[in-house]
Amino acid sequence: MNSTFKAVTKDIEIAAGWQQKYRQIMLLGKQLPAMPDALKVDDALVKGCESKVWLYIEFDHSENSLVLAGDSDTRIVKGLLALILALYNGLTPEQAAQINAWDEFERLGLINHLSPSRGNGIKAMVDKIQTMAEQKR
Repeated sequence: MNSTFKAVTKDIEIAAGWQQKYRQIMLLGKQLPAMPDALKVDDALVKGCESKVWLYIEFDHSENSLVLAGDSDTRIVKGLLALILALYNGLTPEQAAQINAWDEFERLGLINHLSPSRGNGIKAMVDKIQTMAEQKR
């Protein structure tokens, strides 16, 4: 796990209840850098998400690391996406393969409060990243 993920989840971890966690996730979504429209292509759409989610995954050969960018048309999903990007961005394919995002979301107390369709969306986003990481290993 990288230091960026630890930093962005600190406020979620100390939040007193679900409403405060939800608010922190929404704030993370607002902080997500804008994704250029040129990257919002059909190939970048994540299949299995109820909301529109664009996930751009590139591999930096010089750094041997994943480079991720993303966006969503809904605020909560954009915040969840920001967490996923913070978890995987900059990792090597080997490091990414060792990450269990579902466990991290459970540890943060998020899974029990998300609808099944949101949970499926998280799995779809992570699967797309894990597939790319596996191809680069």
